[in-house]
Amino acid sequence: MNDCNNTGIKTGGNWNDLPWQTFRKGMLRKIFTGEGATIMVSEFKNGHDVNPHKHPYEQIAMILEGECDYFVAGVKNSLKPGGFLIVPPDVEHYIHVHSSSVPCINLDVFTPRRDGYVDEYAAFLDETQ
Repeated sequence: MNDCNNTGIKTGGNWNDLPWQTFRKGMLRKIFTGEGATIMVSEFKNGHDVNPHKHPYEQIAMILEGECDYFVAGVKNSLKPGGFLIVPPDVEHYIHVHSSSVPCINLDVFTPRRDGYVDEYAAFLDETQ
């Protein structure tokens, strides 16, 4: 497949073939991007580093596997597979996986495109190939 805007991330392929990148303690990620949005799938294990933060991107999150508590603006949302929520730009949020029987797999869509994440993952791909 072709490179997407010289980022090192492909414009098509198989998600399962992308390597997992360690992002923080207890967290792995894979990233795919287009011109206007970035998709990230993350795996969180029980006891991962909890990281309250905010950013200027709208974030749509959906749980694919496992269970978590997802806090948005101080409100706890208990999510299981199929559960989703929207994090508006500049609102503090974080995920907490503490008693899931399997790792929690979270799908995030960021808009606009999240260049910092794209650049970090592209550099990781360069190192692994």
